[in-house]
Amino acid sequence: MNRIEKVFLNLTKTNTTAFIPFITAGDPTLAITKKLVFAFEKAGADIIELGVPFSDPLADGPTIQQASERALKNGVSLQTVITLVRNIRKKSSIPIILMGYYNPIFKYGVNNFVKDSIKAGIDGVIVPDLPPEEAFPIYNKTKNSSLAIIFLAAPTSTDDRIKLIAKMTEGFIYYVSLTGVTGTRGMLSKTIGQNVLRIKNLTSKPVSVGFGISTPQHAKKVASYADGVIIGSAIVKLIEQNLNKPDLLSKVTSYVKQMVAATKGAR
Repeated sequence: MNRIEKVFLNLTKTNTTAFIPFITAGDPTLAITKKLVFAFEKAGADIIELGVPFSDPLADGPTIQQASERALKNGVSLQTVITLVRNIRKKSSIPIILMGYYNPIFKYGVNNFVKDSIKAGIDGVIVPDLPPEEAFPIYNKTKNSSLAIIFLAAPTSTDDRIKLIAKMTEGFIYYVSLTGVTGTRGMLSKTIGQNVLRIKNLTSKPVSVGFGISTPQHAKKVASYADGVIIGSAIVKLIEQNLNKPDLLSKVTSYVKQMVAATKGAR
């Protein structure tokens, strides 16, 4: 059982929901990313999702695209992100998931990526442009290891496809709450609850919901029926609004504390 599975097992015992913040690694610097990870852990986050910057992030909207551009200009790469996690592991055991696209992994080398990720203490990987049918180069290497591969389900996923995703995913199923790219939305999709219930009727694996969640009200609503709440663009936008400001860390952490409180108080 890896660290992600342990988190969900412990939360199930207390009937609470995981809060999973996303930030782009290296935005604005790797040093600040490291500080944010420690601050989020102290604020009560259960799992951290680190985006690996990429020049053509097809699942991401403008906010995360621009964060990727800032990080890439700073020379951040898959290799430097893995090194960052290795350094974080000296002081933290919070589960860390990388979310990145297949091209950098392919260029790095799948074998080397899996080996170096496990050695660095990375707990999971999400590759949005790698469907289950084409994931075997990574899946075969990560299966039965401490590195979980996490697959995405969407509102358009059929029951048969959800069963395939549930069979192959490790840690949790990432339910994308809407058809479209990442980014904040004024209102949540009305179908999230029924689709989470549909997935949970097909598998016993935890279901975490991301895309479009940005307010405490959103987080509380989703946390009332999902096993995990994932927020990315709203946090990344806050980082963007406070670039080069001395209180960036405190402002972003304050927002995360609000979301932790909303998530934990939902049931």
